[in-house]
Amino acid sequence: MKVAILGIGVAAALTVFAPSAGRAQDTRDTIEGIIKDYLAAHPDEVGQIAKDYLVKHPEAVGEIMASVLKRRPTANKSGNGTPPASGNDAKGADHSAAVASNAQALFSSPHQVTLGNPNGDVTLVEFFDYSCGFCKRALPDMLTLIKDDPNLKIVLKEFPILGPGSVEAARVAIAVRMQDPRGQKYLAFHQELLGGPGHASKERALDAAKDQGLDLARIGRDEATDEVSATIGEDSKLAAALGINGTPSYVVGDKVIVGAVGVAALKERIAAVRGSSVN
Repeated sequence: MKVAILGIGVAAALTVFAPSAGRAQDTRDTIEGIIKDYLAAHPDEVGQIAKDYLVKHPEAVGEIMASVLKRRPTANKSGNGTPPASGNDAKGADHSAAVASNAQALFSSPHQVTLGNPNGDVTLVEFFDYSCGFCKRALPDMLTLIKDDPNLKIVLKEFPILGPGSVEAARVAIAVRMQDPRGQKYLAFHQELLGGPGHASKERALDAAKDQGLDLARIGRDEATDEVSATIGEDSKLAAALGINGTPSYVVGDKVIVGAVGVAALKERIAAVRGSSVN
């Protein structure tokens, strides 16, 4: 509350005490100094305000990560996700402790989408973003795995980190999953939305849902429920626990594979898990 009052005071001060450009800049510098001193003196209070907000709005985590990723130097200048991994990266990094401690939410969450064989002997988890160019490129890999491997369970995790359009599309997709728990219409929706060019949006997501004969009125109602925020919040927390900050990223067994590594690399990792009976 104090921070909010301070912000109002800042706006009032700029209005009353800044009749000229020069004086306005001096006033801004003074007020910025006051704000910095206040924040430095009250870190716990500011931290609690931020924590309370994120608890109420877990979808904001994705938007924050998107902003961080945009500012981070990367070989992927298009900003469309994580570039394909190669060499040892395609074999995955060992995250056995994190995978084990988050196994229930990672492999068997009530919030997730499950495709393929729900009782498969190996589970592949994919974190994706509907605006991610590399996720679009990797879509045929998942479809090939479903077709070629009848004993594979595939779990999809919404990880909308590429802007507000990604978040909007993810919210619609979760509402689609709620309406179609068996995943038949969901998979067709997912293929249409992820397979389309450009960035995702709520409008494009609703068009894809309409094309699959889904109830748009129900999607509007379901989209406003706590289930949607809970799903995005859980997936964001899982990504953070596993060190995932780009899409697509996969979890197979106890390893995290970052990037669109291709179907051959994924099949190799799945075979390795079967051979060692890790998962």
